[in-house]
Amino acid sequence: MYIAKKLRKENITAYIIYMFQVEDMLRACQLDMEQVERSYLARFGYEETLKQEAYEWYAALIRMMKEEGCQEKGHVQVVKATLALLYDRHCELMQDTKQATYHACYYKALPNIVALRAHGGDKARNEVENCLEAIYGFTLLKMKGQSPSQQTCEAITPITRWMEMLSQLYERAE
Repeated sequence: MYIAKKLRKENITAYIIYMFQVEDMLRACQLDMEQVERSYLARFGYEETLKQEAYEWYAALIRMMKEEGCQEKGHVQVVKATLALLYDRHCELMQDTKQATYHACYYKALPNIVALRAHGGDKARNEVENCLEAIYGFTLLKMKGQSPSQQTCEAITPITRWMEMLSQLYERAE
């Protein structure tokens, strides 16, 4: 909860990826708040007030996931709305002729974005969401101690740079 609040203010793409991870953690706990409390919240040693705030935040996310049909996959509306705002910002930047550096960064990533979408990216999602899902998947591989292929590492690098730039320009527009 506290990480999400901090990231939301400082780095929108990191916030979204973090929220993907939180949704997956809640699914791993079978959307059971008692399990979340035992296996996750207990590790942080929060004082009682902070623990209660965190408990309520995770419980609210679980309710949202259930109400919005995200028990097994997908994202809650707050994450979807943030993704939509980020995509809207991308579209604005692409229309802005003064954003040559942003355009160059995007076009450098574009062949990898096209390949990503062709090799399993969800075509119903916009390219920003596909790329953030790819970065999240790449991060999960590394967290599990698995080594992504050299080709994957080379493909994710320009995508990550583009997402970093988009995040910075999103923050400036806020």
